[in-house]
Amino acid sequence: MQLKIYNSLTSEKEIFKPILDGNVGMYVCGPTVYSNVHLGNVRTFLSFDFIYRSLMHLGYKVRYVRNITDAGHLTDDGDVNNDRFVKQTRLEKLEPMEIVQKYTVDFHKVLDLFNLLPPNIEPTATGHIVEQIELTQKLIEKGFAYESNGSVYFDVLEYNRRGLNYGELSKRNIEELFANTRDLDGQGEKKNPQDFALWKKASPAHIMRWNSPWGEGFPGWHLECTAMSTKYLGETFDIHGGGMDLKFPHHECEIAQGKACNDTAPVNYWMHANMLTMNSQRMSKSTGNYILPMQLVTGENDFFEKPFHPSIVRFCFLQAHYRSVLDISNDAMIASEKGFIRLMEALKLLPSIQENYKSNKDVDLFNNLSPNALPFDVKSWVNKCYEALNDDFNSPILISYIFEAVNNIYKLNAVKSEIKILSIEDLELLEKTLNAFVFDVLGLQTIEESNNEKLDQTLNVLIELRNQARKSKNFELSDQIRDKLLAEGIELKDGRDGTTYVLN
Repeated sequence: MQLKIYNSLTSEKEIFKPILDGNVGMYVCGPTVYSNVHLGNVRTFLSFDFIYRSLMHLGYKVRYVRNITDAGHLTDDGDVNNDRFVKQTRLEKLEPMEIVQKYTVDFHKVLDLFNLLPPNIEPTATGHIVEQIELTQKLIEKGFAYESNGSVYFDVLEYNRRGLNYGELSKRNIEELFANTRDLDGQGEKKNPQDFALWKKASPAHIMRWNSPWGEGFPGWHLECTAMSTKYLGETFDIHGGGMDLKFPHHECEIAQGKACNDTAPVNYWMHANMLTMNSQRMSKSTGNYILPMQLVTGENDFFEKPFHPSIVRFCFLQAHYRSVLDISNDAMIASEKGFIRLMEALKLLPSIQENYKSNKDVDLFNNLSPNALPFDVKSWVNKCYEALNDDFNSPILISYIFEAVNNIYKLNAVKSEIKILSIEDLELLEKTLNAFVFDVLGLQTIEESNNEKLDQTLNVLIELRNQARKSKNFELSDQIRDKLLAEGIELKDGRDGTTYVLN
């Protein structure tokens, strides 16, 4: 089967042909860490986690790069007071890098909660200032950028004069863009209103600043992704992903920067995840139709009748295709919970069905049945699952096929144990394939498994606290932690290689 990916650049599904056979370079725009990650972000990153898992399951070796934006950028009105990091540092009375650390930790905790795999590389914008300055210098030397009053701008008109096409991704007309754009950010510094900043001169009030050939300043938002993606994946790489809201101007500017700097298109396949709505309305703090990921999991909100386990939330999200708008509601979450429970119960039934078959070796009706009499053609089902996966990572269709298998598992379980409807080989193939799709590809976890991981993490924290107490000779606290855990049936054992625990 050939993998097909919907390419936002051509607006068509295309057969995927990686630059290096069997390998995939994928870059996804990460969060700007000035506040808690919101549920819409989680939907985007979860979509690309599913794509990442799918590519690996299909046999590709993937280098997955997802950045952290930890440098402040001006909003389009050019006012330093509207820089998100500046506003948050004043609000919380913290240093900028304290804000960065606080919300980067929050981002990772939330993604761990929903069982997202970490990327292979997670570069930060502030860690690549040198590369961004070098890229800006190269664009100036090639005549695609100009310095103005300590800032540097990309010359969009010059880019188009040379036969290139600013607007090719978003399908926007450059003349209309120029006619309808006001120069808010440049404040008269730009040659053209649509020119975008590669480097901005820092005003005295701007906290995050770096030295450059043009004076103290900070990099433009679009520049960081071009610098980091090309550094780790090359001048042209396979897949670039992000939310639909980044298509213009962010990704449009990345294409222009890449083509102007390296004389080649930076990305072969552009992929965009669609937005998340709640109760059929856009999520917004200003309207009150808004919820954080942890509030959905803990139940501390006014929109949902109960808390929902992270795997149930993940399962709900994957029932919509990544390119479709996903709407969540109380009814949708309740339905997802019922489906999730039914799925997990079916998976638990499969081993017992196999045992029943193996314990009745003398009775085998499978060979006496014609193929048309079989209730479930496992090999055909496996092919259908892979067809869904290869069709632009169609998670809702894949899930529908998974539930086709689930329904047949319940039918098999209802048949008398001495009657064999399928062969042992088919049962084993069914179990192997179903587990691979549910746990490896969809990334679901059993609730028990997830709870065990949480227990393990909690106990490791307590063990570390006890170790610190012992180092500081606070033996009273050390003994108290040990004794209280023992009272709950958890015995700590100190050994040469550290402290372990045993559940009694």
